Amino acid sequence: MKFGVALTTRGRDATAETLARVSRKAEEYGFDSVWVTDHIVIPTRITSAYPYEATGTFDVPANEYYLEPLTVLAYLAGVTQRIRLGTGVLVVPYRNPVVLAKVVASLDVLSGGRVILGVGVGWMEEEFRALGLDTFGQRGAVTDETIRLLRELWTQDEPRFAGRFFRVEDVRFSPKPVQKPHPPIWIGGHTPAALRRAALLGDGWHPIGLRPPVGLHPDEYAQAVTTLRRLAGEAGRDPGEIALTFRASLAFTEEPPSPRTPFIGSPTQILEDIRTYARLGVSHLVFGFRGPTLEALLEQLQRFAVEIRPAASDLP
Repeated sequence: MKFGVALTTRGRDATAETLARVSRKAEEYGFDSVWVTDHIVIPTRITSAYPYEATGTFDVPANEYYLEPLTVLAYLAGVTQRIRLGTGVLVVPYRNPVVLAKVVASLDVLSGGRVILGVGVGWMEEEFRALGLDTFGQRGAVTDETIRLLRELWTQDEPRFAGRFFRVEDVRFSPKPVQKPHPPIWIGGHTPAALRRAALLGDGWHPIGLRPPVGLHPDEYAQAVTTLRRLAGEAGRDPGEIALTFRASLAFTEEPPSPRTPFIGSPTQILEDIRTYARLGVSHLVFGFRGPTLEALLEQLQRFAVEIRPAASDLP
């Protein structure tokens, strides 16, 4: 079992010093990865429903400081040595796929092969419009085509691609990523379309859960995995080649809410939750740690490293 840390890249905590310190401490404490999210602009008026809030409201001020994720990972590549660098997730339709392939390949080269590309289709129509894009209604198809084009660019000396949205010919693409055949592409989302995308095109499934209305409690996660594996098999893929991952919040407390949410509770309870998801096939858990101060957050990382990680060392 591998463990990751979800970083905060917006607001007062999104400073170079804080991001570097948290990432270095995560590396020191034996975490396997750090993760960043993606927004380019926050429109002043949002009517699109945010999928990870029960009210559907995206409660982020339009003028809040929000760092670009691939830039953050490039910075973190220079201040860390081992820890893997993930996007959780990058909104693929926001970016030209050839430019995206170049940026990710460059990052993989400069980091020594540490990139995990988590991808999603996006949910905020107003942000698409602000970027001058009219593809919100086709964002799933654009994402699928981009994934195929990324693989072509990363693996072929003279890539050729002719799709509905993109066409590439008569070019060479270099450098290639360090990781072979390419950095893993993990598919975000929990919808039927996301599961189908993970089954057909993903190297992993990387959903966020335990944030109402999105649950993915163990029974729900197990049902989704059954669907994913069935779809992969029907497509002629080996389901075992698709990594199962999960992202959720984690908090230590001796008085967990009732009913209790997984990963919120005592170390013993959290460890049992980790074992439960491991039995479902999860091989990489990414946790959002929170604290009123940076020192409090770092204490949680250390506590996980001391009280949880050693006891989970026997997990596959």
